Amino acid sequence: MTTPQLYDQIGGGYGAYRRPDPRIAAAIVRALGDADTVLNVGAGAGSYEPADRTVVAVEPSLAMIRQRGKGSPPVVQASATHLPISRRRLRGLSRRTHRSSLAGSGNGLAELKRVARRRVVLFTWDPASPGFWLTDEYFPALMTIGSSDLSHHR
Repeated sequence: MTTPQLYDQIGGGYGAYRRPDPRIAAAIVRALGDADTVLNVGAGAGSYEPADRTVVAVEPSLAMIRQRGKGSPPVVQASATHLPISRRRLRGLSRRTHRSSLAGSGNGLAELKRVARRRVVLFTWDPASPGFWLTDEYFPALMTIGSSDLSHHR
């Protein structure tokens, strides 16, 4: 990958302080159901990779890949819009996402559908939905930022 990634700029030290929230982890595991193979797209440092399944991670940011722990599942440097996985190869996919990576050129949703045999699990956030515990507890300042302020990260 030659395109600079946002998390290459802002993700330094992420693995040292970022801890998975048990509510998110439980929701992802429930949504994956009985899928025994999982592609974790936008995997970051690996915070939400289920330990009881075969996982392959996809992450565009080299800075995030370098922070993955010893013994983490294998990782491929790629983006949601160009997954290096064969068609209908995986039974479940987990994707924490920014809206911009699922739309536009390359269409990340189409890529997820292309490689999944059964299920795609998306974890995202709709800023039009107030009262979401993640923004209320972890990112309260995010609610004061207008969508135009975030557009430079898309």
